[in-house]
Amino acid sequence: MKKNYILLCAIVIALLSSCSAKKDAPAESAPAAPNTLTEAEKADGWQLLFDGQTLDGWKRFNRDTIGPLWSVVDGAILCDGEGLGEGSGDMGGSLVTTRQFGNFDLTLDFKLSEGGNSGVLYHVIEDPKYKYDYETGPEYQLLDDSGWKGELRDEQKAGSNYDMHAASASKKLNPAGEWNTARIVYKDGHVEHWLNGQKVVEFDEDSDDFKSRFNNSKWKDYPDWNKSKTGAISLQDHGAPVYFRNIKIKALD
Repeated sequence: MKKNYILLCAIVIALLSSCSAKKDAPAESAPAAPNTLTEAEKADGWQLLFDGQTLDGWKRFNRDTIGPLWSVVDGAILCDGEGLGEGSGDMGGSLVTTRQFGNFDLTLDFKLSEGGNSGVLYHVIEDPKYKYDYETGPEYQLLDDSGWKGELRDEQKAGSNYDMHAASASKKLNPAGEWNTARIVYKDGHVEHWLNGQKVVEFDEDSDDFKSRFNNSKWKDYPDWNKSKTGAISLQDHGAPVYFRNIKIKALD
């Protein structure tokens, strides 16, 4: 009986100590609100490319005005290209940063419509001789893989380095209407694509493999593709509704 009483007391003390520890433990840090930086991110050199309210710091590719296709809705950038073709005629065109970037770490959230198609391009150069941003800038493909109506090669699916490197088959892509997080890291020709926290593509531009893939891609017909190592970040207008938010970048030495 005495042993049972001692054991019961020990259990009660342990439970009380556990409750006290939980009560005294600091609360977990709340996640940062959309389109904001944490103090740690600021200290680490991250910068916002979208303030959640305006399109300040952005322009339409090769245009002086942004036009009606792009707007800010509920804290996200919306490209409302439903039913329109790529570039969407005079009203459309990709949205590019007014700043130029070389080596960088870029993250953003995106949400596609059903069957939606878009992309994030980098090192994009504006010039009247270029009709589209992809004539100069490599593309991180954004696509509703399961909702796309046409045939797809692996290197045309979400997360891929478009027409060059297919994203990993083990990638986790949330369905149309849900947010996903993309990340591009570019450092002196070494490139990584991440999707929802998982690295899905990695390559080096000076490798023989890269050169071989280039020679078998559509990009060999674009003489200025990937020639510049500094340029704008571009959100592609590809004739489908797509949302972007939490666009953050850190320059890399």
